[in-house]
Amino acid sequence: MHRQKDKKDNTIISLRSHKKKDNEQGSIKKKKGKKMKRLFMSVIVMLSMTMAFAENEENESVNEASRYEFNVNMNQLSYALELSCDQREFVTDVMYAFGNDMQIAAYASADERKSLMEKAINRNLAATRMVMSKSQYRKYLMLLNATLHNRGLLK
Repeated sequence: MHRQKDKKDNTIISLRSHKKKDNEQGSIKKKKGKKMKRLFMSVIVMLSMTMAFAENEENESVNEASRYEFNVNMNQLSYALELSCDQREFVTDVMYAFGNDMQIAAYASADERKSLMEKAINRNLAATRMVMSKSQYRKYLMLLNATLHNRGLLK
């Protein structure tokens, strides 16, 4: 009987030692699993940050180009300036050309952009000055200045 107890004790001891070994191996596997999760999560974070920065750059370039977009509501402009029908037709053509010139400036290099924008503004002002009265022209200057300042094109 005594020997049987020893055998049971030995088997219990050997089972315990196997459990310890299994636990040690399991903890090593758990550590590897945690490391893999961390690595995987850091890769996901890096990819998402890269995508966010790329999207930001794209949005900034779109926003930069949209600042130079001039879609003028001619009904409101002619009402504010009290333009006649002939003046309205001429100013419509001038504003269309001004919008095209500003779009060209928007997609030009940074060095050329400022000079192209100044040329477009000067051409627009010269053309509108020929058609408008002094009071109309003064109002138009105020509106154009406010628009350019609000868009951040004049500093």
